[in-house]
Amino acid sequence: MSVSATRTPAVAASAAAKPGFRRKAKAYFALTKPRVVELLLVTTVPTMIFAQKGFPSVGLILATLVGGAFAAGSAGAFNCYIDRDIDRLMHRTENRPLVTGEVTPREAYVFAWALGVASIVILWLGANALAAGLGVLAIFFYVVIYTLILKRRTAQNIVWGGAAGCMPVLIAWAAVTDKVEWPAFVLFMVIFLWTPPHYWPLSMRYGEDYRNAKVPMLGAVAGANVVSVQVVLYAWAMVTSSLLLIPVGGAGWVYTLVAVLSGAWFLYESHTLHSKAQQDEATDKRAMRVFHGSISYLTLLFLALAVDPFVGPALVR
Repeated sequence: MSVSATRTPAVAASAAAKPGFRRKAKAYFALTKPRVVELLLVTTVPTMIFAQKGFPSVGLILATLVGGAFAAGSAGAFNCYIDRDIDRLMHRTENRPLVTGEVTPREAYVFAWALGVASIVILWLGANALAAGLGVLAIFFYVVIYTLILKRRTAQNIVWGGAAGCMPVLIAWAAVTDKVEWPAFVLFMVIFLWTPPHYWPLSMRYGEDYRNAKVPMLGAVAGANVVSVQVVLYAWAMVTSSLLLIPVGGAGWVYTLVAVLSGAWFLYESHTLHSKAQQDEATDKRAMRVFHGSISYLTLLFLALAVDPFVGPALVR
């Protein structure tokens, strides 16, 4: 049976209808994976504030945010263009614009390039050449290294491909200081180590989708016990890395307190997932709890990073 023949009636009906301007604009917006963009931007402003030890200029913040959002949106649109064949096979992605026909492949391809070029121009002119170069690297890593090379070949795809999602902190730091220093690398490692315990629980929940599409996400090709062990190990490494910002970056008590408490909470959730997996209990709900909890953890950590420069001295000098 052909792929097109397996499409749901709702998808087929959507493809048959010509979308109006508002619907077309919404479809283009969906190509950028706005939830991913939103999550990436959560890390940008706090990093800029921490690097500046105060508020950078409004113009610099806006240029970095818009340029970063365009870069992430470009990478997301390229991903949708490249993965449109497997997106048709998964319930989680069957309503993406290239599957429903609201956007043609050519339109998506041109849109992705336009966003990418615009992002580099904005970062270069609004921030500096280093920030723009890191933006190029972020797009390249997500599109080429992750989407084209790793995603369909290895269960470790999200580990190394996730490095693209760490680039906003380097871009933010470079935008403020015109260089990349050790505290930025610490924040990079926090997000790098955060990505597996964030995404692998989701792949546990949607394992059948990935198996149907023949994408070897760890949660689709390994048992719950194996995946949960990896989640626990990465969670411990992530929390430990977050505490390095105290001696390396001069973080104060606000960041330290939030890093310790939110880290302890996330470790508890990760260990609970592993405990249920060991006992052969249903893990879907607990896996999604860890997935959503990882977002809360990262948000709290970076909010504390933004507040920290204004409240109290560094704990280590």
